[in-house]
Amino acid sequence: MIRKSKTKQPYHKTPFGEYMRRLDEVDKGVRYGKEFGSILILTVLEELGEMARAYLAKHGRKGTNVAAQMDETYEQELGDIMVSIFRFARIKKIDLHQRITYSLDKIGKRQITPKV
Repeated sequence: MIRKSKTKQPYHKTPFGEYMRRLDEVDKGVRYGKEFGSILILTVLEELGEMARAYLAKHGRKGTNVAAQMDETYEQELGDIMVSIFRFARIKKIDLHQRITYSLDKIGKRQITPKV
């Protein structure tokens, strides 16, 4: 059982804080068992597949896939992916601002000094 803290979570102080606060409300009452992180990882993969399907239906080889075109757009699916990532980061207490900054710095360094 996860205890609810009376203090704000550290991620509330990040640029993603508003999203995390909203997720606190959305996920209120959800049981956070050991498998919840695994479920969220699978959700990210599912949403990624849906986004790829929607994108290919519009811009790729699957232009005749009417079913995919009737579903949500790839832009909407991207939002679903991001929310799934935010939920995962929230339950694992990952500071997304810190992780994204790290990744952007890493990409910047590779442009200066390519990986060998």
